[in-house]
Amino acid sequence: MSEPFRLLLRVRYAECDLQGIVFNARWGDYVDIATAEYSRVLFGGVDPAETGLDWRLVKYTIAWHAPAHYDDVLTIRTTVTRTSPIRIEHKYEVIRDGTLLAEGFSTLACVGRDGKLREMPAWLSGEG
Repeated sequence: MSEPFRLLLRVRYAECDLQGIVFNARWGDYVDIATAEYSRVLFGGVDPAETGLDWRLVKYTIAWHAPAHYDDVLTIRTTVTRTSPIRIEHKYEVIRDGTLLAEGFSTLACVGRDGKLREMPAWLSGEG
């Protein structure tokens, strides 16, 4: 649906176990950082929360193919794969030196301050 957004991250010591391998839970952090940075590009730096809207993660899956290690430089490719009036779906690929380490998918739902589902305004969905 869109060109992949690329973000480079270096694995920090605190994200690893004693063997220098990234903890499983940290992969979600990497995806969250990539999503936030990609959203800045997609929405022109406008924080949806300033409009009374927010995002809720409603689905997240990840498949690991190889570990990441301390001091690795990771490329996280993020692509919007589907949108609806209230949801955005992303695909993530985490790559080190051309090797696919992990891939995942997430679904974010647009909600109001009350936590109830809301349609995205046209400017937020890319239609306005």
